[in-house]
Amino acid sequence: MEARTLIERKRNGGRIDAAEWRSLMKHYAAGEVPDYQMAALAMAIYFVGLDRTEIGALTDAMLESGAMLQLDHLAVGRVDKHSTGGVGDKVSLVLAPLVAVCGVAVPMMSGRGLGHTGGTLDKLEAIPGFRTDLSLERATRQLEAIGCALMGQTREIAPADRKLYALRDATATVESIPLISASIMSKKLAEGLTGLVLDVKYGSGAFLPELERGLTLARTMIELGADHGCPVVALLTAMDRPLGRACGNALEVEESIAALRGDGPADLMDVTYALGAEMLVLGGAASSRNEARRRMEVAISSGRAARKFQEIIEAQGGNPAVVDDPGLLPQAAECELYLAQRDGVVAQVEPRAIGRGITALGGGRTRVDDQVDPSVGFVITARPGDVVRAGEPLATIFARDAAGVAAGRRALGESIRLADEADPPLPLISHRVTPAGVAVWASEDEEP
Repeated sequence: MEARTLIERKRNGGRIDAAEWRSLMKHYAAGEVPDYQMAALAMAIYFVGLDRTEIGALTDAMLESGAMLQLDHLAVGRVDKHSTGGVGDKVSLVLAPLVAVCGVAVPMMSGRGLGHTGGTLDKLEAIPGFRTDLSLERATRQLEAIGCALMGQTREIAPADRKLYALRDATATVESIPLISASIMSKKLAEGLTGLVLDVKYGSGAFLPELERGLTLARTMIELGADHGCPVVALLTAMDRPLGRACGNALEVEESIAALRGDGPADLMDVTYALGAEMLVLGGAASSRNEARRRMEVAISSGRAARKFQEIIEAQGGNPAVVDDPGLLPQAAECELYLAQRDGVVAQVEPRAIGRGITALGGGRTRVDDQVDPSVGFVITARPGDVVRAGEPLATIFARDAAGVAAGRRALGESIRLADEADPPLPLISHRVTPAGVAVWASEDEEP
């Protein structure tokens, strides 16, 4: 197998067949194809694309490059959720224990921050002692014991994708629909799922800002799931403003704990309940989205969801006391309010600028090996459409030093725009995509 031949063929608009993908990814995972050649192929794919058959072949090749979770012996459904990435998106931290306590096993494999977006693993590792590097054997035992495992992509699962994932971030090829689809589905199919729910972000802060591209991505992944007998449902959700108030690893863990205790921001809870309802129905734990939402609300109000999160934290080496005392999470040395400079209406809270600001504070990465400061970030109380007065707090900056505070002020100045009037933000949830097609979102209350 000559990698250069495949690069040249794809660059010129040709196809790569299934056997060639299988050989290429096997040799790449083994270190026999250098990163510079795979980077060239990724860029060719970014510009030329892959057809549906090629996407399926690439997905299978990355899946087959490693091992799979064997969970058929579990007596309950096995459902995961994946988000395409956003700012302030801490849904997974709330959703996993919530769905698990309602009777569906959740083998949740997540990633680190990518580009301007945060990563679930970085958030979880803000909890003192929490380990995300679970082996497949340990993850299986934990799923058997408590119904949930929150893990990173191990060296055992889709190792070809593990290498390519980091390379895409470094080569500005993240936004390729074929590469996104194959990357996500190779990992998720390796979990031995009976269902998958996708949170596909669109809007200015998403990797794919356009609604139509988000719908295309959703359809592609639904088809890939069908190829492997794994039902997939996707919701299109807004990322033209951060989700919730907290942005930054430890701050988002604290907000997630509040959500599990019944005090989460309304937008975070709406997205969480919507995705969780799909998971419970796919997992066979509820017969309708209405019933699923009621079960989740009871799990939170009774305290069972928060206790399940404590159970998960303890199982993975973390300090479960953070659920009762979030003050045990890493704390920033500096904290400063960011005030409105004029009267007006909040016309914009731009998530990309917030994400870049977190990185500038030290809470994100510009290189794969960068160390992340989990304590820094923002709590943004201003929401698009809010009427504010000069001197009113719009956000709080959490930084490690005075220079970080200054960087935070610059980021908020770029992100939060006041005007005399404001256009309405995007609908929080706009569409539901299933194998049957695309439908404009109807809430659980409107479910037939």
